[in-house]
Amino acid sequence: MMPMDIRPLPADDADELTWLLFRQDNVISWRQARRFLTEAAVRHRVASGRWRRIHPRVYVTHSGPVGAEQRLWIAVLAAGTGAVLAGVTALDGYGLYGYAGSGIHLLLPAGRQPRDVPRGVIVHRSTVLPAQDVHRMAAPPRTMPARSVVDAAAWAGSDDTACAIVAASFQRRLVTVEEIGTVLDRLPRVRRRAVIATAARDAAGGSHSLAELDYLRLSRRYGLPEPSRQVVRRDAGGRRRYLDVYYQEWGVHVEVDGGQHGDPRHQWADMKRQNELWIAGDRVLRFPAHLVRHRPADVFTQVRAALTAAGWTPDP
Repeated sequence: MMPMDIRPLPADDADELTWLLFRQDNVISWRQARRFLTEAAVRHRVASGRWRRIHPRVYVTHSGPVGAEQRLWIAVLAAGTGAVLAGVTALDGYGLYGYAGSGIHLLLPAGRQPRDVPRGVIVHRSTVLPAQDVHRMAAPPRTMPARSVVDAAAWAGSDDTACAIVAASFQRRLVTVEEIGTVLDRLPRVRRRAVIATAARDAAGGSHSLAELDYLRLSRRYGLPEPSRQVVRRDAGGRRRYLDVYYQEWGVHVEVDGGQHGDPRHQWADMKRQNELWIAGDRVLRFPAHLVRHRPADVFTQVRAALTAAGWTPDP
């Protein structure tokens, strides 16, 4: 979701420069300004204090503080032709908050080398940046949601953060697994390609059962007792409930979370089921599917501890 613009619209008979400044949140490049004004007129506006040079060849058309949206425009205009917001910065503009951090991520065609960008701007380049991956009507222009997710996950500091970005994007309904797949097809050498594809399938709910199979295989590798899958239990209302993985003798239940857990209705259903198991005396552990696949030691250390606390003794 784009931030709401509460500035008043220019008058219907406003000139092109006024409309450009409205669209760009009162930020303009030297090249843009020269389409409408002489060099002397631009310099006079700066000298008189009406405009302020905020970066070489980029101006704000007021003397007040520079806002967050204006900093985005400054970054894009300073980087020059072809620069677009990308990764977590683009996703923040689509409503995926909490991942952007303090830097501004830009994506440029591989042949573009900006001479100077503001501090805090992180420049990425790509040999693959087709028109269908860019939302030119956005202000500032940015990569489309699916491309933004793939880039953000590829540039993330860890696999865990990458998977969290993918999962959160599905939870916000910004993308579909088909859209992510299309972008990955265009980027066969993108970093974390397999991790992103798997996380997208998990988030969409399409490989939840595969995550459970991974769990069973790894459980054996870590020397744990053989659990049961999809055990049927009756809740307090007599309805049938299915447990993902259940070490029945020790009352330890492991839940492998897939994409369906992003829906609040499913979340409450899961919480209620979990609460009923706890009330009955079971131990309940929950893990995201990507953790089972990519950090199994963390998962099975906790499962082993729960089983041991419940009375299980490993075979010598």
